[in-house]
Amino acid sequence: MGKRSKDKRDLYYRKAKEQGYRARSAFKLLQLNEQYHFLDDPNLKRVVDLCAAPGSWSQVLSRKLFVDNKSEDDSGKKIIAVDLQPMSPIDNVTCLQADITHPKTFNKILELFGNEKAQFVCSDGAPDVTGLHDLDEYVQQQLIMSALQLTTCILEKGGVFIAKIFRGRDIDLLYSQLGFLFKKIICAKPRSSRGTSLEAFIVCLDYCPPKDWVPKLDLNKSVTEFFEGCNIKEIHNNSIITKWYEEDRDIVDFMTCGSLDAYDSDATYHIDVKDELSNDLLNVSLNPVQMPTNPPYKRALELKRKGKLTRSI
Repeated sequence: MGKRSKDKRDLYYRKAKEQGYRARSAFKLLQLNEQYHFLDDPNLKRVVDLCAAPGSWSQVLSRKLFVDNKSEDDSGKKIIAVDLQPMSPIDNVTCLQADITHPKTFNKILELFGNEKAQFVCSDGAPDVTGLHDLDEYVQQQLIMSALQLTTCILEKGGVFIAKIFRGRDIDLLYSQLGFLFKKIICAKPRSSRGTSLEAFIVCLDYCPPKDWVPKLDLNKSVTEFFEGCNIKEIHNNSIITKWYEEDRDIVDFMTCGSLDAYDSDATYHIDVKDELSNDLLNVSLNPVQMPTNPPYKRALELKRKGKLTRSI
């Protein structure tokens, strides 16, 4: 992309570089916290960031827990970032390259927490979108359910879970299912999230699972089998309908997050104007905060350097 493209002139894209964040998505978590203050709790010590790469949310968590909420004894605080992709190190964050659906990941997280459960779990993961909205929404909901399964195993009662969602026609079914596990469900849209995007975030407060239900990860179990005994009703899709069945659907509060002085995510700055705060020209190029750890074109570059990548005629 050229330097004058819309993405390069995105205000949050630039502010992320200026403030040392690896991605503009850091502002989404910051604005969610402005509204709900889940990271301002002085008793918050054990946090898990699922689908964490490249690590902007983990950076926010690190700054909130170890800089803004710094105490005399930070020894009990721990942040674990989990992703299938490798991540460059982040201060005060334990990076775990693992599959969130595998039982070994659950065991490793509990081991790192000293067999104590997490108080806060978040997931900003999303699939590579295809542009086919129905397909993208389906894959995203499967990713959320995978994150939710791990969350129910590692989150303590009263904890908080936040995840990215794509708002589609059946999103109210997800709200209903989450309502069996959390006392309060809110759909939030940070100002840093583009208004043209279906993206939003589900904020699940006060984890309260059924008393007799013990979640247990098992690679051989389906999502339906995992939530057996939890009263979460599955979506019926039988080819022959013998009895009318109406799925539970819920409408939850929809909130916008971020103060009124926050930047408009769909706006772009003019190339030749000055920043009102720093008085610097906004068209000054900024280096990446963190280079890709394993870019998809890495192998092609290696072959090119060795002269082995040639164009056939």
